[in-house]
Amino acid sequence: MIKGFKDFLLRGNVVDLAVAVVIGAAFTAVVGSFTDSFLKPLIGLIGGGGVDGGTFTVNGQTFTWGAFVNQVITFVLTAAVVYFVVVVPMKKIIERRKSGEEAGPVGPTQVELLVEIRDLLVAQQGGAPRPDPSGPGTTSLPGRL
Repeated sequence: MIKGFKDFLLRGNVVDLAVAVVIGAAFTAVVGSFTDSFLKPLIGLIGGGGVDGGTFTVNGQTFTWGAFVNQVITFVLTAAVVYFVVVVPMKKIIERRKSGEEAGPVGPTQVELLVEIRDLLVAQQGGAPRPDPSGPGTTSLPGRL
């Protein structure tokens, strides 16, 4: 049951939707502030400067092309960050998972750690580990089976 849930979460559609909603909404505010603070004045200067920079008027109708360019830049920056920070790494994780590679280094097992702890305790007590009758290569504490 847990494996099925994990497969469901790591499926591309669910991850892409979560990325689009959460990160897109959060990061849009940052990019919007950047474009309003830096790019909008720059577009205004390119478009003639002053209050009317980035606009033009035809028959009394004002077209704010600068605002449109600003929103396009905001969209492109947001999409680029979401793609390179979230989508690309997620694709690599999914590819590794499909090929059977582990996502990270494999550490020692619980049994190996317990054997190591036991051996350290025996060494602190001044005794040498004895062979364990349950199998080759294992040891037991003195006085214990």
